[in-house]
Amino acid sequence: MIKFYRGVLLLFSLSLLACASKLSVAEPANPLASQETVILLHGLGRSDMAMWLLEHRLENAGYKVFSIDYDSIQQTPNQVLGSVFSDIEKCCKEAEATIHFVGHSLGGLIIRAYLGQHDVKNLGKVVLIGSPSNGTPVVDKYRDSWWMQFAGEMTLALGTDDNGFAKSLPKPDYSLGVIAGTVERSSNDEIIPGADDGLVPVESTKIEGMSDFILLPISHSAMRYDADVAAQTITYLRNGSFMH
Repeated sequence: MIKFYRGVLLLFSLSLLACASKLSVAEPANPLASQETVILLHGLGRSDMAMWLLEHRLENAGYKVFSIDYDSIQQTPNQVLGSVFSDIEKCCKEAEATIHFVGHSLGGLIIRAYLGQHDVKNLGKVVLIGSPSNGTPVVDKYRDSWWMQFAGEMTLALGTDDNGFAKSLPKPDYSLGVIAGTVERSSNDEIIPGADDGLVPVESTKIEGMSDFILLPISHSAMRYDADVAAQTITYLRNGSFMH
């Protein structure tokens, strides 16, 4: 019986040791980032669940992450901005140190809209991932289709016209890194001229005043799950430049 209890105790001790090892591996690679916050925004027609893997990778890098959820389908730009701005304000009040922003697709445009109207005293860096800062011709092409009309005003505002939401945003006066994606040419060549990620032209992601730009071989929807995109995002947040 004594041997039995000794065996149980040994197994218990080994289990604790294994847990401790796993915890040590999960410690932030950058201890200085443990006091920093990242506000994370998803894209059109998605929810915060679409950003779970990028959120997880940012947390593993030592950041405190607020992944904001918002509705975008059948919403006007003002409705979307009103909802998101309120949530960002709450996050900013809770954050005590540097605040970074990371947005995929429409999320990046909303970040630009917010920073164009608000001063964040402890603002860090901003990363846009596949954001159509000059709109996308996909909206231009299918603007009159029933499904585009059903999607609502926020979606229709993402065209390339000069009066669209994307082109109405002010130029950045903060550290801004842009990640664009590209895929092999497909049947959408006539709709999206030049290199694109399947939805957004590479040229449309570029913004006058951006601090750095990098192009990765990844499609628009896959960006939020891609390990290289996450690594480049974290690198920019730390250094203000990508790994070229």
